[in-house]
Amino acid sequence: MMQVKMLPDCLNSRGVAMLVDPDVGYPESWERLSFMAMESGVKLILVGGSFLHKDNLLSCVKSCKKSGLPVWIFPGSGNQICPDADGILLLSLLSGRNAEFLIGQHVLHARALRDSKLDFLPTAYILMDGGKSTTVSYISNTVPIPRDKPHLAAATALAGEQLGMQLVYLDTGSGADYAVSKDVVRAVSSESSLPLFVGGGIKNVEQIIEAWDSGAQWVVVGSKIEEDSQFLNELKKIKVNL
Repeated sequence: MMQVKMLPDCLNSRGVAMLVDPDVGYPESWERLSFMAMESGVKLILVGGSFLHKDNLLSCVKSCKKSGLPVWIFPGSGNQICPDADGILLLSLLSGRNAEFLIGQHVLHARALRDSKLDFLPTAYILMDGGKSTTVSYISNTVPIPRDKPHLAAATALAGEQLGMQLVYLDTGSGADYAVSKDVVRAVSSESSLPLFVGGGIKNVEQIIEAWDSGAQWVVVGSKIEEDSQFLNELKKIKVNL
């Protein structure tokens, strides 16, 4: 029987998670990056992507796990199930109206997930407008919630909690121009008691601190680290606050 458990320290602390795209890099670079992340105070590694065209998921997971950090799958589809990971975020795209990413992928891969023995976390995945079209909005064929509609994001998160989700993930998508606004983060954190992840468009340490101050427990950084791995050194400035 599958076990559902919370991510490390998810309810009692805050942290930075690093999102790694298996299509970008190779085993040695993923391993080096994961050790840099651990030394910089990152507490969690997420692996996955909206559109993977290389068969690198298993290799990426194994490389990242060498750092000793927990490695969870951030799946773009049900095909991204990897038993070697520590767990998987079971994403339901609640902000869209595409049944394929609300429940369809879950039905197709439910038995594979059960047989994998992975821990999993039912996640209310909410896509926010980040200033431009991203891969996740294109692949999922969904319209993000507008930046100036925090009440819609909050109501969506609350509905997810009422449906039994155990985590809320606000995302503007990889490579977004803007991060999730502080008004949206505040609105969601005030409506929902669930742990809150915020990702997409994070380009500096100040944005991480702002997200924390607005009510997020976890801030996810991906594209910025892909572009410049030395950004991880910047995280050492806030390591004492983690």
